[in-house]
Amino acid sequence: MTHILAVSASPAGESRTAALVQHAIDRLSLTGFDAGHLVVRELPAEELLGIRRPGAVLRRALEDVAVADGLIVATPVYKSAYTGLLKTFLDLLPQSGLAGKTVLPLATGDSYAHVLAIDYALRPVLTALRARHVVGGCYQLEDDIARRPDGSAQIRPEAELRLFDAIDAFIEALPASTAAGPALSPQ
Repeated sequence: MTHILAVSASPAGESRTAALVQHAIDRLSLTGFDAGHLVVRELPAEELLGIRRPGAVLRRALEDVAVADGLIVATPVYKSAYTGLLKTFLDLLPQSGLAGKTVLPLATGDSYAHVLAIDYALRPVLTALRARHVVGGCYQLEDDIARRPDGSAQIRPEAELRLFDAIDAFIEALPASTAAGPALSPQ
């Protein structure tokens, strides 16, 4: 079975980015993929920053990236770029840490003024890590994402369609040997 790993890097505990990622994971699960969620803020800070040697939890997170067939890399946009938390995690990957992988970048922000953060800030880093293919990505306004009391996301219909289109493009871009089957049409 194809394994997709979603890496979300919001420093906030009540993250709309993480809720969006969970919505994407739920969608991928419906299409037959095994999808997991790595929340970078839950990793040991001293190990992320190199103050302590990587322990079992961080080593496992890096291994999860290594064995994933495809990645979703999600971040809120702060000061026109991805979070420092994401950068810190990506810096721990080897230079070819994304080799052979298809990557779907997701970003959330408070206005469309930051929509190009995916192309001008995040895509170059993912490409430098030798991702096989970085698909177009999806930028969502924070106002389009509401968190339900159970932690799941409620997304405005037009925003949900944009997310589903991005997921469909991601699925289509996965190597033929890993794709689970045809994408679902929006519900």
